Amino acid sequence: MLRATLRSFLAHKGRLLLSALAVVLSVAFVAGSLIFSDTVTRTFDRLFASTSADVTVGPKDDELTGQLPTGAVETVPASLARRVAGIDGVADARVDASVDNVTVVDSDNESVGPTTGAPTVARNWHPTDRSPVKLTSGHAPRGAGQALLDADTAEGKDVEIGDTLTVLAGPGSFRVRVVGIATFTTTNPGAALVYLDTRTAQTALLGDPGAATGISVTAEPGVSDELLKRRIADELGPTAYEYRTAAERAESAAASLGGFLDVIKYVMLGFAGIATLVGVFLIVNTFSMLIAQRTRELGLLRALGADRRQVRRSVLIEAALLGLVGSTLGLAAGIGLAFGLIELMGAFGMNLSSAEMVIGVGTPIAAYAVGLGVTFVAAYLPARRASAVSPMAALSDAEIAGVGRPLRMRAVAGGIVGAAGAAALAGCAVSSDTGSAASLLGLGVVLTLVATVIAGPLLVRPVIRVLGGAFPALFGSVGRMSQRNALRNPRRTGATASALMVGIALVAGMSVASASMTRSFDDEIDSTLGADFVIQNQNFMPFPQEVTDKVRATDGVGLVVRQRFTPVAVRLPDGARVETTAAAYDAQLDEIANVTYAEGDSGAALADGAIAMDAEFARDHDVTVGSTIPVRFPAGKNAELKVAALTDQDTADGFGVQGGLYFGMATIETYVPEGQDSALYVNAGSGTGADELRANLDRTLDAYPQVQVRDQADYKELIRGQIAVLLYLVYALLGLAIVIAVLGVVNTLALSVVERTREIGLLRAIGLGRRQLRRMIRLESVVIAVFGAVLGLALGLIWGVCVQQVLALQGMKALAIPWGTVVAVVIGSAVVGVVAALLPALRASRMNVLAAIAHE
Repeated sequence: MLRATLRSFLAHKGRLLLSALAVVLSVAFVAGSLIFSDTVTRTFDRLFASTSADVTVGPKDDELTGQLPTGAVETVPASLARRVAGIDGVADARVDASVDNVTVVDSDNESVGPTTGAPTVARNWHPTDRSPVKLTSGHAPRGAGQALLDADTAEGKDVEIGDTLTVLAGPGSFRVRVVGIATFTTTNPGAALVYLDTRTAQTALLGDPGAATGISVTAEPGVSDELLKRRIADELGPTAYEYRTAAERAESAAASLGGFLDVIKYVMLGFAGIATLVGVFLIVNTFSMLIAQRTRELGLLRALGADRRQVRRSVLIEAALLGLVGSTLGLAAGIGLAFGLIELMGAFGMNLSSAEMVIGVGTPIAAYAVGLGVTFVAAYLPARRASAVSPMAALSDAEIAGVGRPLRMRAVAGGIVGAAGAAALAGCAVSSDTGSAASLLGLGVVLTLVATVIAGPLLVRPVIRVLGGAFPALFGSVGRMSQRNALRNPRRTGATASALMVGIALVAGMSVASASMTRSFDDEIDSTLGADFVIQNQNFMPFPQEVTDKVRATDGVGLVVRQRFTPVAVRLPDGARVETTAAAYDAQLDEIANVTYAEGDSGAALADGAIAMDAEFARDHDVTVGSTIPVRFPAGKNAELKVAALTDQDTADGFGVQGGLYFGMATIETYVPEGQDSALYVNAGSGTGADELRANLDRTLDAYPQVQVRDQADYKELIRGQIAVLLYLVYALLGLAIVIAVLGVVNTLALSVVERTREIGLLRAIGLGRRQLRRMIRLESVVIAVFGAVLGLALGLIWGVCVQQVLALQGMKALAIPWGTVVAVVIGSAVVGVVAALLPALRASRMNVLAAIAHE
């Protein structure tokens, strides 16, 4: 049996390799994501461990984790360095003055910082054995007006020693001359580094020559980091500051990096999941057809004494061999994928070394587990079907498995699962709780997908009769035969179409969701934003007061309303403690925004000691107008604010995050005095047109490339661009699904051609031309692909509508169906069908007629 199994596997290796490609893709994404994340983690662990001071003293960590920063820089007294230096076991204590909220521009007002989202860090120059850079040309900064720049930034932005740069910091902008270049001795994380002398850094970056962002402490030989940390804490007070050893600093930095790595890992695992799911259909179909074509062979094996277990084991061994080959190739492809990602990171400024690529023990284990698991699971049902072949089958003509067998069990199972899925989606549509609605949506998506796969063969005949109804009229007998070929085996057609259905359902659902989000945001901007222009940092970070002052002084500006954000924690009457982000506005809010109130008005909301919130959030937490709620601000500052207004907006976007909390500018200036503006809403003064004002603002802000001027149209385009990023990911997933689906259609048609060899020979003998034969196979492929597209679109549109219902609970109430995408998907599916049929049709047309007729 083993020899027979190996002979059978090698006899069909070409067809099985098509199925193996699905395994290769899924394993490659799993292995590649693990190798890349392990490599980055190991690289940065070494970086953080080698560059962290033995002990650092910093500002007390604030428990608030708001979504938007205030712009304030937390500091400690620089005099702590002298106190710490006198502690037993301290070899050295030095002041750190470092900020990452600066922008550095050249003489042409072009930013010299990274464009990848990595920060531009400005800090004091105090080189040690653990510094990530070393001075390689020029000299260290001496006094105000001098700076070092890292070599990677200098090279990438064509900056040389002697060039003048402008640093746009929180306290104000200042000019420096580059007097030296510092080269990274460790991995460059992609940031731009500007070094100043310590006194200048304290004054120009922190606004206080007596402040520091931390104290770095070096231990004397023989003194452990933990012991030194305890001594420092005892001297300064255990709760006065945050004390961290080098290991703790490295762990904290690695945790921050983990969020970035998780995004890449989950995206790649998403691709692996799609490849695995679609690959299952391909492998099931391939083994089912091979077993159908080997009915007589399996019958002979049974007649010669092979029992059911041996036949089933034979098929599963073939599957294991397929999985082994696919996993091995996939692991190799994953290593190549990880190498490509590492090189790509280098293009973005993160200089990782491919020579230090980490392939952990878990990576090959995961690769082979996925590859072997997928093929084994997918081949199990065909293997059971093979074991059921009777010895008498050897005496009869080979039959196509599944033809003529009733689909009653599928109908019952599909109906039950489909009803459960429909109930879950209906529950999602009527639910008023976002968490419950999202859970029901996920359950409904899974169940309806499974139900469609199960019941797909039941839909083949009615749907394909409609889709191919015009074929006889357009293509005559060739069209009629192509339609009937697609109807011949509903199970096979359904399984082949399912691979394409999955990807199209995904893209259809997300297209509806993204179009609805875009329409909702457009409607919200139209109904809420009343300002002529909005001025914001391009990455939504706060900007210095200097920008606000320049905008106010610009010709033609009539009104400027500031917006600031701060993380807060509120204690509500129902006992809940909610951490969120609150906004603050100037008193003229009504002149730049159209705010709808359920109770109260902007005057009350922005009064000193008052706060406003979303009406629905207030109802959920037993808050009414007149309630007094405790509010905790950063740095441990507390306030008791009176709820003076409740908003009734479609969405709280722009007025906070959870809860839609906002208050007057006086309140935030009291409790977050170092905060910076996050946005300016600007209206033109009398006699100044919008175009004229925009030109004036552009000139004013030319020296601040990090700040953008946007009108309503620009704002809408910004939102669309952010939503498009998600949509591009979905399109990439669709592309992967289509690649595997094409392999599935090619495999199905190729095996179908072999199965119908004698039939094709007879058709050719009675006058069917080569071109007609190719057309017949192409039409069969097209109708199968369009059938999968129709199922996928129907399923995806339902999912998309349900996703929109969940979004509506968050205020995004507009529903939009992207009909252009729907039409494009149907046309694209027909093209997929044509492409998939090219090779099988060519092979069929080249058959020798007499040999085909004699084929058994």
